[in-house]
Amino acid sequence: PIWRCSDTAEAMDDADRFQDVNKLLLRTGPMANHNNYGTLFEEHVPFDPSPDILPFIRTMARVLVIGAGGLGCELLKDLALLGFGNIDVIDLDTIDVSNLNRQFLFRKSDVGRPKAEVAAEFVMRRVKGVTVTAHFGKIQDKDEDFYRQFQVIVLGLDSIDARRWINSMACSLVGYEVATDGTMKPDLTTVIPMIDGGTEGLKGHARVIFPRVSACFECTLDLFPPQVAVPLCTIAETPRNAAHCVLYAHLIQYSKEFPDAAKPDTDDAEYQLWVFNKAAERAAQFGISGVTLMQTQGVIKNIIPAIASTNAVISAMCANEALKIVTNCSAYLNNNTMYMGGQGIYCPTFCYERNPNCIVCSGARIDIDVPRTATLDEVMTQMIDDARTRFQAPSIRTEGGLRGDTLYMRGALEATTRANLELPIQELVKDGAQLLVTDPSMPMVTTVVLHFLAAPAK
Repeated sequence: PIWRCSDTAEAMDDADRFQDVNKLLLRTGPMANHNNYGTLFEEHVPFDPSPDILPFIRTMARVLVIGAGGLGCELLKDLALLGFGNIDVIDLDTIDVSNLNRQFLFRKSDVGRPKAEVAAEFVMRRVKGVTVTAHFGKIQDKDEDFYRQFQVIVLGLDSIDARRWINSMACSLVGYEVATDGTMKPDLTTVIPMIDGGTEGLKGHARVIFPRVSACFECTLDLFPPQVAVPLCTIAETPRNAAHCVLYAHLIQYSKEFPDAAKPDTDDAEYQLWVFNKAAERAAQFGISGVTLMQTQGVIKNIIPAIASTNAVISAMCANEALKIVTNCSAYLNNNTMYMGGQGIYCPTFCYERNPNCIVCSGARIDIDVPRTATLDEVMTQMIDDARTRFQAPSIRTEGGLRGDTLYMRGALEATTRANLELPIQELVKDGAQLLVTDPSMPMVTTVVLHFLAAPAK
């Protein structure tokens, strides 16, 4: 097997090593030209079987894997074994001992090292002829030129915020051209397809996104409601389950017993044991069962249980889509499938539609109604709470402002614009003003149009 890379396998040429892949690349089939990547073009680009395709994916095609955790490890292995010879992986995390039960590219001696670097080294040792370039850091630290290098981007993320950012970046890379009817349309040569995989327990999904062509991640953001917080009064007074007892020990009891202590390290084994013991005592007081050390670790670290087999299934789906898109050899997923491992092997497939009001791929404006007496700080809070934007730390400017164009800017200009936060919005802009908002959640500017509410009748 290729994965074991015996001396015999190392001596085999690519045609022999990847003969199973070549069965897709050297012959056509009934699905080869039905909804494949070439069908996105006005003049359909048919699949042309050729012995040159495998050398292309071995030496020229470049794939970016974002995330080197449970799903990312599987993706790197699958992509390498499919024949992709140039893979980049980016991740900001280091290896923790709790990762070792499912993130199979890591060993105990790797604890504390960057995940991306260790994963890259492991795959290159085991799959000869593949180059995996590691990037230890945030995806936000890379610029447009970095992302333009890739034929496809595969996501193995566990964060909605990170998905939103890379989705916005991919959409910002798309250029436009004039169609035959005079309208502007996306230049498909600038579209970098994204394949998004995600898992949660025995459930998972795989999704194909063609930025500004098909539904992007932001189009369906309302499918991911904001996380509902547990009221502190419930935790403190009427706990109903084991998690409430753990949260009480973690959020309330620790600060009571150690008022001068620094914020606890949730990765510290001694702290985890302390929380577990205190949570077990509180659970006993209220007749609640189910407090375990593993659950305690999951609650205080906000960990969703991960199952290795689910990661393997979703990774196989994503890697399969990457091969189909890069080689044009078969129909791509249109455009989302769900894996319901807890209910058998049910995998429904359905198509997300583009949202014409999407602020990312459609460039739509956001209209917000505010009292004219509301302060700028109150307007910003309203924008942060708005489900259409979900801003995190917005900076705001405008054109033709009543007191200058920069209303509030974080960073070096924060001190000079801080006074505007307490001013009524009517003293800063006119009714109908367009606010240009930048936010860490996405690399592009969002336009927000303010409409002053009519004053109540006397």
